[in-house]
Amino acid sequence: MTNPVRAGDAPLAVAVEQGKSYYWCACGKSQNQPFCDGKHKGSGFAPLKYDASETKTLYFCVCKATANQPLCDGSHKQ
Repeated sequence: MTNPVRAGDAPLAVAVEQGKSYYWCACGKSQNQPFCDGKHKGSGFAPLKYDASETKTLYFCVCKATANQPLCDGSHKQ
């Protein structure tokens, strides 16, 4: 697999908590978007760890085209 699966057409809002780690799905195969559920095995992709530095709502990319992984940069609009 050379390209990730597009898992959606808009970012997902997630309330993250300071001090917690989140594992963003980079392959697009997870059924738990935007986070990893292990379906990347054998795909050549690995989840990306995101450490929350503060408690707030963030918009995680699910189109997998962002240049600002794991957060949305508006690439889904192109």
